[in-house]
Amino acid sequence: MKDRIVLDASALPMHGMGAASPTWWATGAFMLIEGSGFALAIAVYLYLMSLAPTWPMEAPPPDLWAGACLTVILVASVVPNLLVSRWAHRRELRKVQIGLVVMTILGIVPLVFRAFEFTTLNIRWDDNAYGSILWMLLGLHTTHILTDVVDTVVLTCLMFSRHADNTRRYGDVQDNSMYWNFVVITWLPLYGCIYGLARL
Repeated sequence: MKDRIVLDASALPMHGMGAASPTWWATGAFMLIEGSGFALAIAVYLYLMSLAPTWPMEAPPPDLWAGACLTVILVASVVPNLLVSRWAHRRELRKVQIGLVVMTILGIVPLVFRAFEFTTLNIRWDDNAYGSILWMLLGLHTTHILTDVVDTVVLTCLMFSRHADNTRRYGDVQDNSMYWNFVVITWLPLYGCIYGLARL
């Protein structure tokens, strides 16, 4: 029996972008898992709040300035982040390089405010259940910021190297942008819990 060609796939690209890439789906699944973790942490916060006679327990509410500054920076960072994703889709290398440098800075600056934020909680992590859940929520989100900053730094280095003009790298930039949007979005309900519910 003779072999016959059913489909000639030789013209297809080696790597896809967006939903055509397995990495995109993996990033989405990763965000789903992490989002579930955040939802569970918020549920614990609400559960402890429902049991406590007063909330916050034995402490004033956290000071607002550090958390508010961090929130403004995170929300503002969405605009350049979306631009970087668009430039990656168009394979505009120079714009992607500049955008990644900007996003690296916009990832590091919130970490500075986060360091101050821990000092403005007005409670230690081991004082009581309220202190523990507060520090855990901030710790979880800090880990997410750090994860994306490291990824952005690596991508920035790659985009300034000989590996830059590669469809796979542009797809990685888009995936990284998608994850940063997730980092920003997950912070908003956490901010509401930490600073809003503590003042009800």
